[in-house]
Amino acid sequence: MTVPSAYQRLTARFALIATIGECASMLGWDAAAVMPPGSGAARGDQLAVLAVLGHERLVAPDVAADLAVAETSDEWQAANLRLMRHAYARAKALPADLVEAQAKANSNCEKVWRIARKNADFRMVQPHLAEVLRLTREAAAALSDALGLSPYDALMDGYQHGIGADDVAPVFTAYEDFLTATLPEVEAYQARQPQAVLPAGPFPIGLQEAFCRDLAQRLGLDFDHARLDQSAHPFSGGTPTDVRITTRYVEDDVTSAILAVVHETGHALYERGLPSAYARQPVGEAAGMAVHESQSLIVEMQACRSDAFLGWMGGHLHATFGGSAEPYHLENLGRLWRRVERGFIRVDADELTYPAHVILRFRLEQAMIAGDLAVADLPGAWNDGLHALLGITPPDDAQGCLQDIHWYDGAFGYFPSYTLGAMSAAQLMRAARQQVSGIDDALGRGDLSPLLAWLRIHVHGIGSRLDLDTILEQATGSKLDPVAFQAHLRQRYLS
Repeated sequence: MTVPSAYQRLTARFALIATIGECASMLGWDAAAVMPPGSGAARGDQLAVLAVLGHERLVAPDVAADLAVAETSDEWQAANLRLMRHAYARAKALPADLVEAQAKANSNCEKVWRIARKNADFRMVQPHLAEVLRLTREAAAALSDALGLSPYDALMDGYQHGIGADDVAPVFTAYEDFLTATLPEVEAYQARQPQAVLPAGPFPIGLQEAFCRDLAQRLGLDFDHARLDQSAHPFSGGTPTDVRITTRYVEDDVTSAILAVVHETGHALYERGLPSAYARQPVGEAAGMAVHESQSLIVEMQACRSDAFLGWMGGHLHATFGGSAEPYHLENLGRLWRRVERGFIRVDADELTYPAHVILRFRLEQAMIAGDLAVADLPGAWNDGLHALLGITPPDDAQGCLQDIHWYDGAFGYFPSYTLGAMSAAQLMRAARQQVSGIDDALGRGDLSPLLAWLRIHVHGIGSRLDLDTILEQATGSKLDPVAFQAHLRQRYLS
C-alpha cells in the first residue's frame, strides 16, 4: 500500500475541516431561516462544538509536521499549500477556549440583537456586544502577534487576505471627497426629472416568490443545487453544491424582494462556479469577501440595474403583476430603482451613497478594536458619523447602530469588503463589455449567460489561487482602480 505524502494527508485533513464548516453553515442558515426562536441557546452550543472540532483538527501536531515538509511543483497545489499554512497560522494563534467562547458569545448576542433591533433598544444588547467585542479584541491581539499585522488588519485578513486599513483608508477618503462633490449634482439632476410613478400593489407574496425563483433561475442559478427561502435579513449561505439564498417579502412593495434576490444570486453563482476539482480545499474557496461582494454587485448593480436589463424586467413585472404598464416602463423603473437618496439604512442605500455607510462602519469598528470607542458610546458616535457623511441623523437605534447583524455576530473587519467589491464590480464590468460583444443585447433579453461565462473564466474558476488585485489585473489590465467606479456612477446618474 502506498503511503500518502504529507501534502495528501493535508488535503484529507482540510477536507474534513471544510466539511465541519459546511455543517456549521447549514446550522447558521437554519437559525436564520426556519429555527424556532426558543432554540437559540442550544444552537449556540452546537455551533460552538463545531467551531472547536474544526479548530482542534487544524492545530493538531501532525498538521504542523506535515506543513513543515510538504512540497509540490504544481501551481494549484502550491497555492493550496500556501493557504493551508496561512490558515494554520491563524488557527494556532487562537486557543480553543477562546474559539469556543467566541462562538457562544456571538450566537447569544446575535439572538438578543434580533429582539433589540425590533424594539429599537440598544441597551438591551449592549452588555452582550461588549462581551463580543472583548473576545474579538483578545483574538485580534493574538492574531496580530502571530501574523505581524495590526489587530484590526488581522481581523480584516480573515475576510480579504492581503488588504489592510492603510490600503483602504485613502481609497475611502478619496471617495468621501468624490461623494461630497457629486451627491449635490445628482440630487439637482434628479430634481429636474419627472416624478417616478409607483406600481400599484398589492403584490401577493406567492406571486413574488414565484417571480423571484424564476428570476434567479433565469440568471443562472441551478435549483438542483440551491434553495430560495425567507429570512429577516437576506443572505447567501450553504455550500457550493447546496447554496442557500434568502430574501424578505412585503405585500405592498415588490422591489426589496427582487433586488435582494438578484444580489444573493450573484453570491450563489460565484459559489456554484468555484473549481470543483479543489472542493473543500482552501484554494477551491472564494478569494475573499471583497471578491464575493464584487460578484453579487456585478449581477445586481452592474447588470440587473442596467438600462438593457430593466427594459426586459419591466415587461416581465407587468406580465406577472398586471395593473398599469406605465410604472414598468424603462425610464420610470430606472427612476425608481436607481434613485439616489440620503437614507439611514445601508442595505436600502443606492450605489452612490452606499459607500458612505461602509466608511462610517469602517471608522467605528477601527475605533472599537483600538479601544478608543466604548460600546456604550456607539449609538452617539454612529449618529454623529452619519450626519458628518450624509447630513442626516437616525431617529432611533433600529435605523442606526442596530441595523446590521455583523458586529453582533462577531464580524469585525468585514465591512470594507462591500465597497471594495462595488469598485471591483465596476472595473470587471467595464472589462467584460470591452472583451465580450453582445453583453448588453443579452441583458435586454433577460440573459446573463455571456457575462456569466466571462466571470466563470476570469473570477469564479480561479478560486483562491490568486488574490483580489491579481484577479483584477489579469481580467482588466490593472489592480483595483476606484476611478472606474466613479466613472460608472457619473455616467449612470448624471447623463
